[in-house]
Amino acid sequence: MQIHHTQTLISSPKPFNLIPFSVNKTPKLNVAALGSRVLKSNHGLRSKNRNVICSAADRLSFDNDVKRKRKVVEHVSLIKGKEDLSEEQEKDMLDYLYTTQYQMGGIVSISLGRVSGGNDDKYSHGINMRFQTKKDLLKFYENQFYVGVLRDHVVPYCHEIISADFESEVEDDMLSIFRKGEEFNYGVELVLLIAFGKSSLDGPAEDALLALSKLTMDFPSLIVQATIGSNFNISSAEYTHGVVIRFRSPEAFQLFMNSSEYNNMWRSKFRPIVQKHLSVHFSIDPVGTELM
Repeated sequence: MQIHHTQTLISSPKPFNLIPFSVNKTPKLNVAALGSRVLKSNHGLRSKNRNVICSAADRLSFDNDVKRKRKVVEHVSLIKGKEDLSEEQEKDMLDYLYTTQYQMGGIVSISLGRVSGGNDDKYSHGINMRFQTKKDLLKFYENQFYVGVLRDHVVPYCHEIISADFESEVEDDMLSIFRKGEEFNYGVELVLLIAFGKSSLDGPAEDALLALSKLTMDFPSLIVQATIGSNFNISSAEYTHGVVIRFRSPEAFQLFMNSSEYNNMWRSKFRPIVQKHLSVHFSIDPVGTELM
């Protein structure tokens, strides 16, 4: 697949008190055009071990008609750090981003880290924040603590940021919603942004996303949780959908991405209708080992 490159650099740390999506009863909103870019997506998926590991998150893979679901909102950001970013500066940036969950309400979980494996577009860090509702996300965008974190601890260290927001569903229990428990303490987070061709949105795109969703449910021994939804962040409107997948380990990530099941699905369902896509993954470490 040919990757189409687009770019909007952050030229000024102001303004930050901006809401990058439309909200009722808010007639005048500025748009936080924090940038856009396309990453190269990995393809593939192969696993001989399909043993079901029973856990709160794994139960997404069966009894889907019986299990109650809860809507959540994912806010993902990809950062292109400066080439001369020091370890101290990186730690400062990640620490402040991580601690936003303790300084403001609405954030139910956060994962972040340095992008693994490299990528053609040179994104260096990935972040995923989960909110319970769009209203909570709106309050987050308006919060002055978050504005200060961006202004003082993120923008000085990076060339570019792209963010996307989408609503999805997870199993209606505390572990799944808040991403708590032992299985969420480790692993690999995959963030994938997809731009489907306009003509495919009514049918083929939905079919492709459904195929991906079903495939993630077929591999509970590799995948803890997956969320998929339509992007409503107008600062990254060129991407129509977002995907977040938490893998149990780097080995699980490689098995899934290099397997024939995933590769065949991408080739048949996605490649004919995807205009561009952006994909990064980063390792998850237990709190206290890398940050803080």
